[in-house]
Amino acid sequence: MALHYGETHLGVTDVFGEDVGAPLGGVFTATQGLKTAWNTPLDERGIIGTAMGIAYAGGKPVCEIQFCDYAFNVIDMLKIAGNQRWASGGGFDMPIVVMTPTGAGIRGSLYHSHCFESWASRLPGWKVVMPSNALDAYGLMLAAIKDPNPVFVLLPKALLRVKDTRLIPGEPADFEELSRMIDAPIGDRANWEPQWPEMGEHIVPLGVGELVREGVDGTIISYGRPLSFCVQAADELAQDHGHTFDVIDLRTIFPYDWPLISRSVQKTGRVLIVNEDTEVTNFGEHLLRRVVDEHFYDLAVRPRTLLGKHVPGIGMNQNYEMNSIPQLGNIREALRELATDPA
Repeated sequence: MALHYGETHLGVTDVFGEDVGAPLGGVFTATQGLKTAWNTPLDERGIIGTAMGIAYAGGKPVCEIQFCDYAFNVIDMLKIAGNQRWASGGGFDMPIVVMTPTGAGIRGSLYHSHCFESWASRLPGWKVVMPSNALDAYGLMLAAIKDPNPVFVLLPKALLRVKDTRLIPGEPADFEELSRMIDAPIGDRANWEPQWPEMGEHIVPLGVGELVREGVDGTIISYGRPLSFCVQAADELAQDHGHTFDVIDLRTIFPYDWPLISRSVQKTGRVLIVNEDTEVTNFGEHLLRRVVDEHFYDLAVRPRTLLGKHVPGIGMNQNYEMNSIPQLGNIREALRELATDPA
């Protein structure tokens, strides 16, 4: 729906990638029925190079790397895309959006379970977002389309079938009605056309996080898939033990909402950072370093991280996957230790 709004109201000229166009409409069926969607060869370098060329020519493309694991194929081109506005002294915009599924949670095994936010955060010139819910996914995508810089929209693949309790402006309240309108039928789609609802604009500004729970016993910083686990763990501890937490949904990896983090750390003096990416040179380590640098004397106890294991890949077996990345139980225990650690 965000891409439909983008091509209808925001000047998106092309939506493309592997299997993005008809008949499939994306491996997660997120691009079905879009007027500007078309298929590319299995060539990530070609996809990014084409997006840059369209942008240079005055277009506004949204492209997809089918899984973020294959963004590693084009690190050099991503670097170039990120420095073009700077290198031209603002003479050339680079309004490309690269969307890609990221993270674990679907038993994708070695080649379909990587995280990419830490790598993306090391590409100067790029903005990087990762929503934790459908409404934010809509609002962040519209903000990304409007931005003159290249933007990564990292979509946690385990959340791509999770419904939001809130409606996008114009979305029918009946989910089955929406499905009948925009989901392509199984089988012959030759004569199928979507019946798009009249979508409204909803922008989530890049660089603005959200305080989704408020408390006094600690600050939890997360985004994407683990955010819902953090909220659930915080709610359980509040109900069972009376410990309350600020839970921050960062939403944008870069630029990130440091004022929101800073206010919360000053209030609680206890910090836990949670994400799925591997624990060595993790973006969460940068946040931890900045918390220590700027709030050392505000901290009551040592700040903590809970991150993915530094292993070469995630196995397909459920036990391998569950033990490679933080789960609800891990987060619950980390929060209990954070709240009860003597100051």
